[in-house]
Amino acid sequence: MTVEKFYYDNKIVKAFGMATVVFGVVGMLAGLWAAIQLYLPASSLNLPATTFGRLRPLHTNAIIFAFVGNASFAGIYYSLQRLCKARMYSDKLSWFHFWGWQIIIAAAAITLLWGKTTGKEYAELEWPIDVAITLVWVVFGINMLGTIIKRREKHLYVAIWFYLATWVTVAMLHIVNSIEIPVSFMKSYSWYAGVQDALVQWWYGHNAVAFFLTTPVLGLMYYFLPKAANRPIYSYRLSIIHFWALIFIYIWAGPHHLLYTALPDWAQSLGTVFSIMLIAPSWGGMLNGLFTLRGAWDKVREDPVLKFMVVAITCYGMATLEGPLLSLKNVSAIAHYTDWIVAHVHVGGLGWNGFMAFAILYYLVPKMWNTTLYSKKLATNHFWIGTIGIVLYAVPLYWAGFEQSLMWKSFTPEGQLRFQFMETVNNLIPMYISRSIGGALYLTGALMMVYNLAKTMAQGSFIANEAAEAAPLVKAVSPQKEYWHRVIERKPVTLLVLSLIVVAIGGLVEFMPTFLVKSNVPTISSVKPYTPLELQGRDIYVREGCYVCHSQMIRPFRDEVARYGEYSKAGEFVYDHPFQWGSKRTGPDLAREGGKYPDSWHYNHMYDPRSMSPGSIMPQYPWLLDNKLDTASTPAKIKAMITLGVPYEKDYANRANADLMEQAKTIEGNLKKDKIETDPDMEIIALIAYLQRLGKDIKGPAVTAQQ
Repeated sequence: MTVEKFYYDNKIVKAFGMATVVFGVVGMLAGLWAAIQLYLPASSLNLPATTFGRLRPLHTNAIIFAFVGNASFAGIYYSLQRLCKARMYSDKLSWFHFWGWQIIIAAAAITLLWGKTTGKEYAELEWPIDVAITLVWVVFGINMLGTIIKRREKHLYVAIWFYLATWVTVAMLHIVNSIEIPVSFMKSYSWYAGVQDALVQWWYGHNAVAFFLTTPVLGLMYYFLPKAANRPIYSYRLSIIHFWALIFIYIWAGPHHLLYTALPDWAQSLGTVFSIMLIAPSWGGMLNGLFTLRGAWDKVREDPVLKFMVVAITCYGMATLEGPLLSLKNVSAIAHYTDWIVAHVHVGGLGWNGFMAFAILYYLVPKMWNTTLYSKKLATNHFWIGTIGIVLYAVPLYWAGFEQSLMWKSFTPEGQLRFQFMETVNNLIPMYISRSIGGALYLTGALMMVYNLAKTMAQGSFIANEAAEAAPLVKAVSPQKEYWHRVIERKPVTLLVLSLIVVAIGGLVEFMPTFLVKSNVPTISSVKPYTPLELQGRDIYVREGCYVCHSQMIRPFRDEVARYGEYSKAGEFVYDHPFQWGSKRTGPDLAREGGKYPDSWHYNHMYDPRSMSPGSIMPQYPWLLDNKLDTASTPAKIKAMITLGVPYEKDYANRANADLMEQAKTIEGNLKKDKIETDPDMEIIALIAYLQRLGKDIKGPAVTAQQ
C-alpha cells in the first residue's frame, strides 16, 4: 500500500496557544479588578471605561471568547490534523481565522470599554463586530470541514463529532440572536423586544455556555485525556449516547434562566423538564472521562496534565448537576439574582474550562518543542494554588447567595420586611473580599504556568512542520448490515446536517408559540413607547452597563412585591429593545423606580451614590453631569424604533428633538427647585427621565419606602 508523507502545521497551534496565554491573563486581571470594585468602588478610578458595568462584560467576553476560545482552537487545530491524518485544508484559511479572531477580540475590548454595547449578556458586541464574527466563523468551518473531507483516516473519532456540532450550533445561535437594526456605525437595537428578546437571549446565553464552553472542550477531553493517560476512552457506546443526547437536550434548557418571570409558564416548564433530563448525558460524559483513568491513578499522581484534567472533569460534573437543580422552581426562587449563580458559573469557568485549558497547554508545549516540561513541580504547585483559588472563590459566593436570599425574604412578626436592601449588600463584603483573594490565587497560578511554559520553550526546539505519514483513504465496500453510527461517521456532511437538525428542533418549538401566537404576549393599553428623552436615557443606561447590577423584573413573591411593587407582566416590555430583566441584583430592582424619588435624588445619586445611600458599592458617574447629550442621533433612533414596530407617528422623527427638549427643560426646572443648576441637554437629564419612567405605565399597589 502506498504511504504518503505530509506535515502537520504546528505554527497555527502555537499562535492560538500564545493568544490563549495572553488573553487568559488579561481576562483574569479584568475579572479581579471588577471583583475588587464590589467592596472598594473607588478602585474604578471614577473613569467611564473602568467602572464595573463596563469591566464585567469585558471580563466575560475575554474569558469566554479570547481565553477559552483560543484554547479550544489551539486544541482543535492540533488534534484535528492528527485524527484526520492530514494537514489543515488551507494554511491561508487557518491564518485568516487566527488574525480575524484576534482582531475581533481587540475590537471587542475597545468597544466595550468605550461603552458600545447591545446590552445582551455574552452578546454585547455591536453589529459590525457581529458581522466579522460570522465571516471568521464560516472560514473556520470551511477549513475544518475541508480537512475532514480530505482525511486519510476513515473513522471520524468522537472528538470530531463535538467539533462539528460546536461549529454548526454556534453559527445558528449567533445569527439568530444577533438580528438587529443598525442605527449608526456602533449602535443598534435588537430585532426582538421584551419577552421575545428574553427568550431568544437566554436560548443563546445558555447554549453559548453549552456549545462554546462545553461541547468543544468535551471534544478536546475525548482526544487529550486518552493521549495523556495512554489509554483508550472507556466506552465508545457511551460516547455516542453522550453526544447525541447532549446536543439534543441542551438546546431546550434556556428558559430555566427565566423562571418566575413574565415568560409564559409553558416555556418555563419546558426549560425545567429538559434541564433535569440534561443530567443524564452530562454525567455520562463525565463518567466516560473519569472511568478512562481506572487503573491509572498512579500516573495521575505524577502527571500534572492528568491532575488538571481530573479536577476539570469533576468540576464539569458538579456544574452539570447543579445547573439542572437550579432549574427547579423552588431552588431558582432562592438562587436567581443572587451570588449563588456567580459561584455556579465560576465552578464551570475556572474548574472545567480553565483547568482543561491549562492541561492542554501543558501537554502541547513540550510536544511541539520536542522537549519535556521545564518543571513538573512548578506545574503541580500551579495545580494546587489554582484549586485552592477555586475553593476560596466559589464557597464564599455560595454563602453570599444563601445569605442574600434569606435576608431578602425575611419578614418581621408584624409582616414587614426585616432588612433593607443595603443591609444585605454590606453583609456580603467579607465574602466579596474572599472571592477576590481566590481569584488572585488563580491568576497567580496562571502566571506560574506562563513562566513554566516559557522556560520549556527555551530549552526545546520548535517543530513548525511536524513530519507524518499515512496511507491514503480508500473507499471500501461496506457490509450489508452495519451499525448506524458507523455509516454517519464516514459522512461528515451528513453528521453536520443531522447535528443542525437536532439542535434546531428545540429552538423552533420554543420560539414559534411565543412569536406567532399574540396572546402569549398580551399587550397593556396603558403601556406607551418611550419619549425621545427617555429613549436616549435608556441608551445611556445600557451603555454604562447598569443592567449588570440591576434587574427590571419583579417576580410574584411576597417579599419582592413588598419591596419593589406589583409583579411584572409580559405586556410591560413590548417596546424594550433589548429587554432589561437582568440576571443579578447587586443593587435593587428598578422595575418600579419611577416616581419613588425626586429628580434631585437621582442627580446626586449618580454623582456620589454614597451621599444618597450610605454604604452603597455603586461607582460614581460624574461624567454624566458634564457630557452633552447626542441629540443629533435622536431622529435615527426613532426611525429604527418605527422599523421595529414601535407605534410612533411616521413623521415623528422630524420633531422628536423638540419634544425631547421640552421634557428636558421640565427636569431642569425640577432640579433648579432643589438648587441644582444644570443645562437641559446633559446626559444626566436623559438618564433621570428614563429612571423616572420605569413602572409609571403600570398602576399597582404603592411601593414601600423600604429599600
